[in-house]
Amino acid sequence: MQVFRDADPIVAAVSSRGSAVTIGAYDGVHLGHQALIREVRRLADERGLAAGLVTFDRHPARVVRPESAPRLLTSLPHRLELLERTGLLDAVWVVTFDEHRRTETAEEFVLEVLVERARAKTVCVGADFHFGYQRKGNVALLQEMGRGLGFDVVALDLVADSAAVYSSTRIRGLLAGGDVAGAAMLLGRAHEARGVFVAPAGHELRVAVWPEFCLPAAGEYLGDIDGVGHPVTIAVSGMSTPLGDVLMRVHGVDGPPARFSGEARVRFLQRLE
Repeated sequence: MQVFRDADPIVAAVSSRGSAVTIGAYDGVHLGHQALIREVRRLADERGLAAGLVTFDRHPARVVRPESAPRLLTSLPHRLELLERTGLLDAVWVVTFDEHRRTETAEEFVLEVLVERARAKTVCVGADFHFGYQRKGNVALLQEMGRGLGFDVVALDLVADSAAVYSSTRIRGLLAGGDVAGAAMLLGRAHEARGVFVAPAGHELRVAVWPEFCLPAAGEYLGDIDGVGHPVTIAVSGMSTPLGDVLMRVHGVDGPPARFSGEARVRFLQRLE
């Protein structure tokens, strides 16, 4: 999987074949996202195209409505790792979402990103997909523009179970209630929080997580952490660092905690009563 930023040139493999592409924040890369990506791969193989995905360097809501933006399930590096792990994509375009992008019309986005950069021949999105300034872009607009610009549009129903659709919003709600097992069923893996190790206290590890990222509700959880070969207990509380980061405490670590430094990757397996 090749990752392209705004200024990167278009590679021959994409420009010569064109692409089947999907668009979105893809926060969490949950099972619903993965089903859509599988459809992009199927269409790409069927039509002799590259399989691609367009995403953003930050969640658009953090620019459009920062006061009510959702907490993130994944950082951009984590998201790219998860997309790579699917083994289904040839290319990912990471679009800078800044003030200019916020006021860009849907038509401008289609021309600049989908046509000029991704060389889209097939665009695959959810049936309720909206984009562009004031969310005026939708499936009908894509279909209308596609007829003149040489791409077709495949609109898919969202993946659902007996309770509701698979969505990042639903996963955040489960985490807010401490239901990490329920979140894992929608993600297809345990929810992982990434932060940094800070000064340990005794045999307790401490991990600071940036406040814009989603953590489970306050409580204690069974989980695991990179560098420890057995489950640990993770305490999530209202503690914070002087920088405002949320502080988690990790117990059950053998050996001196001081050997842990740099990035921390903490996964939540189940809530402890």
